[in-house]
Amino acid sequence: MASLTIDFFHDVVCCWCFNISSRMRGLSGEFDLDVHHRTFVLQESRSEMAARWGAPEEARDTILGHWSVCRQVSDRPELIDVDAMRVAPFDYPHGMTAALGCKAAERLGGQVAHWDMFDRLQRSHLTEAQNIADPDIVLRIARDLGFGAAAFARAFDDPSTASAVAADRQHARALQVRSVPTLIVRETGARLVNGPREDLAAQLRTAVRLVA
Repeated sequence: MASLTIDFFHDVVCCWCFNISSRMRGLSGEFDLDVHHRTFVLQESRSEMAARWGAPEEARDTILGHWSVCRQVSDRPELIDVDAMRVAPFDYPHGMTAALGCKAAERLGGQVAHWDMFDRLQRSHLTEAQNIADPDIVLRIARDLGFGAAAFARAFDDPSTASAVAADRQHARALQVRSVPTLIVRETGARLVNGPREDLAAQLRTAVRLVA
């Protein structure tokens, strides 16, 4: 079966990305996919969160409404804990800190490490209701994944890591990516439509036929 290269634009705080990531992991082996992870931070700071969503509690209520819908169509709904995030003792987090963590992991371990960090941060966010805008949380998760604490901290704080996040944003603009998750098949330019695993598989089969 022909190999496909997929650009996967995502944000750790995006519940829909959680659903897609697990499905793409399963499909990656089945279709011999080469998945390239692209950070796409929806809001980069508390001020951007306020500008987009309003007051912190308004933001939480609105975003958790999206979580509830996402949970209904998730393959693992038990991992999306709306109630825990509703009572979490911090404002709903922006995604920049987690994006830096993903890019730091990528610098140290490539695309596989980026994906592992992304999934673990999403579990921390969606299942454990932790504040992934807190750098200490990201650094602890990196240690849990086996990264050396000093090496990861250096990569996390390195300005070139922030530049890599910005480069992903520029790449997204060039491709007219405006939302997450976005999955683009490089060989055809096709964008996979977010949906159940079987729908994604059907779209990938079509792409494989086109490039065979």
